[in-house]
Amino acid sequence: MADARSGAYEILQRVDEGGYADLLLDSWLQRHPGLDPRERGLLTELVYGVLRLRGQLDFALAPLCRQALNRLEPATLRLLRIGAYQLLALDRVPAHAAVHATVELAKQVGMGRVSGLVNGVLRSLQRQQATLVWPTSATPGPYLEHVCSLPAWLATALRTQFGDADALALGEALAAPAPHTVRVNTLRCDRETFLAALAADGHEARPCRFAPEGVIIDKRGAAPLPGAGEGWYQVQDEASMLIAHLLAAKPGEQILDACAAPGGKTTHLAALSDNRCPIIALDKHPQRVKLVESGAQRLGATTITARTWDLTIPPDFIAPASLDRILVDAPCSGLGVLRRNPESRWTRTADDVVQLAALQQTILATVAPLLKPGGTLIYSVCTFTPAETDAVVAAFQEAHADFVRDDPRSDLPTHWAELFAADGTLRTRPQDHDGMDAFYAVRFRRNEGR
Repeated sequence: MADARSGAYEILQRVDEGGYADLLLDSWLQRHPGLDPRERGLLTELVYGVLRLRGQLDFALAPLCRQALNRLEPATLRLLRIGAYQLLALDRVPAHAAVHATVELAKQVGMGRVSGLVNGVLRSLQRQQATLVWPTSATPGPYLEHVCSLPAWLATALRTQFGDADALALGEALAAPAPHTVRVNTLRCDRETFLAALAADGHEARPCRFAPEGVIIDKRGAAPLPGAGEGWYQVQDEASMLIAHLLAAKPGEQILDACAAPGGKTTHLAALSDNRCPIIALDKHPQRVKLVESGAQRLGATTITARTWDLTIPPDFIAPASLDRILVDAPCSGLGVLRRNPESRWTRTADDVVQLAALQQTILATVAPLLKPGGTLIYSVCTFTPAETDAVVAAFQEAHADFVRDDPRSDLPTHWAELFAADGTLRTRPQDHDGMDAFYAVRFRRNEGR
């Protein structure tokens, strides 16, 4: 029978094989619709928690195992991490129950031969967890790796870029769970109605401070969120919601969302224009284009045309200088959304950052000729590395003298000012801005007559 722990084991195994936690979790829950809400919550907690705090769990487990952790069978280490997370992070699960359940899980998934090892290591952790000596912020490197659960290369990169104090604050924020934030789909509902429906169903929620469509759900009730079948909302971080506002499209304008999948920003653009802007939504992967299409249908975004295209090649179906607005929410390292995609902590490398920066420059160069003189282009990424942010923008400007930086603050509410640097660049960080993800965005205008 399906339960949270066996589901978590299966999903974490698939993640180890290269899968994405969010997609795997959604698929697993769809296959088990009758799962008790408490089990659903535990499943989500275990999957995201084990991935998010893997460095912390391994630090606690390493002294208790006779073998080095990297020499254990992956299945054994997976079981130990699931058990250790329950012991170290879940106060609501009694310690003896966490150990017993993990031993039973070992048998359930065909690993009964290591149940003794699992039992012994977890019982040792249970006895010793109160006396564990964790690194402190006085030693920033070990603290970032073993408490904030960051890979060594990223811990070093944060300290180099931000200095120790800011690196520690960012590391701690990325180790915490992400807020549960949704965007109210104004094509189908308004925020006040949605908040009232949430309260009536026993959920505790509040409006986001910046995004006018945003809602933070602080505590879920037993009932499902209202309006799921009616397309009332889209799960989306508040920082991500800001990007469509920066584009400032007007009714009737032609928009390109160059890297659209999974479609959250695309459908937001449709909602902001009240379905009065034709939007071309492109993505390289056909299966991800289907996500854009299904999201548009669910949310009632009727002006979106989605198609598969690799934007390292100029699209022959879009005429030069024909678009009013272009959004390039580029493929990136995703380091600003590690809380939501925690497997990226362990799959991304410093080499990836270099390769992605080159891809970002290529995509910008491909779409730039498609913009009308006087048109607007947004470049955004959900990361903070210098190579993918300021360096990409500098290289683009050097190669495209007809594109100039355009400060978007005059189009935005005055209280958004704290989200921007002095040069008009959007820079959000979870430790600074109500827990929203780390995003970077720059707006360009193409000069007339070039």
